[in-house]
Amino acid sequence: MTTPETRQLPLADLKVLELGQLIAGPFATKLLGEFGADVIKVEPPGTGDPLRKWRMIEDGTSLWWHVQTRNKRSVSLDLRSTEGQDLVRRLAAEADVLVENFRPGTLEGWGLGWEELSAANPGLIMVRVSGYGQTGPYRDKPGFGVIGEAMGGLRYLTGQPGEPSVRVGVSIGDSLSALYAVIGTLLALQERQRSGLGQEIDVALYESVFAMMESLLPEYDASGEIRQPSGSALPGITPSNAYRCLEGDYVLIAGNGDSIFRRLMQVIERPDLGEAPELAHNDGRTRRAAEIDAAIEAWTRQRPREEILATLDAARVPVGYPYTAADIATDPHYLAREMIQTFTRPDGRPLKVPGVLPRLSATPGRLGNGGPALGQHTDEVLDELGIDEATRARLRSAGII
Repeated sequence: MTTPETRQLPLADLKVLELGQLIAGPFATKLLGEFGADVIKVEPPGTGDPLRKWRMIEDGTSLWWHVQTRNKRSVSLDLRSTEGQDLVRRLAAEADVLVENFRPGTLEGWGLGWEELSAANPGLIMVRVSGYGQTGPYRDKPGFGVIGEAMGGLRYLTGQPGEPSVRVGVSIGDSLSALYAVIGTLLALQERQRSGLGQEIDVALYESVFAMMESLLPEYDASGEIRQPSGSALPGITPSNAYRCLEGDYVLIAGNGDSIFRRLMQVIERPDLGEAPELAHNDGRTRRAAEIDAAIEAWTRQRPREEILATLDAARVPVGYPYTAADIATDPHYLAREMIQTFTRPDGRPLKVPGVLPRLSATPGRLGNGGPALGQHTDEVLDELGIDEATRARLRSAGII
């Protein structure tokens, strides 16, 4: 549903049907909705998307919900019922894009697979996000983001050498898959302008993670080398690590550019390292990474964090520290770039949420409203399909909507 607010946005007039839940599929549609797409989110009656009850709950609803589901319209609909499936077919017949993240074969079992829906709507773009993809021997296995992170190679590398791997503190595998889903959607829309035809987009969680693993595979293929966990260091890129400060906290220093390294060594009063010919380039520094890291930390351990930050900023050496949520919420750079936004909840209370990315100069995305109540837009959307009030009342009494 295009509104005056969305008419000038780049994805205005794009209708997106979301059949997914939790993270990967809904995060993809969130991004589309921020740039003007009319996202119709289908949720099961009574319970809704499980994300409504994930993480911190306030007044019965997850605070995460207000980020993940902003700019969407919620329709409560039982996909397991025959009439519910018929309604989805009608919605899909009018949609430009359908995003789903069920286990492969689930929609086919309901008569809502690609073959059926694309036959009725040849221009439909169907984005399918799953743990292992729509084909292959693992396609039927359940797969959450953490399993994709493990199979994609990320989990093996996180943590300290010799200790159990740790996970990134957010659902990075799901979010990476959502980004690939959006990229695939935009590519398919561009192709549809030429051919008039939609297509199926197959996004696997493990592949989205694996695609981020840089030189992991070619290094193994060429030398048999299996990259190992390295704690806070970045193996093969020196120096780039976390260093303890005087009061026990840490700074992160990336001195791995050749000229940056020389400036860093001058600051820490180690010109012998900065001017050593064998350390002029990264490959030589990597062979002596432990020595260089020790020299840097010998300097940082004698100074409080704020002094280190100021000194290295002045020397144009990249430096930072691990931000907490409190640091983010008050940081002047975040605020200046409007990455901390505030929307008003239905009860009038403000809530800080992340801003919209990417930044477009002429048609920036919209913050919009928080997540809708379950089924808030069911009557509105079904009315747009031409389903009268009496029929809606019957479907509601039957528990289908």
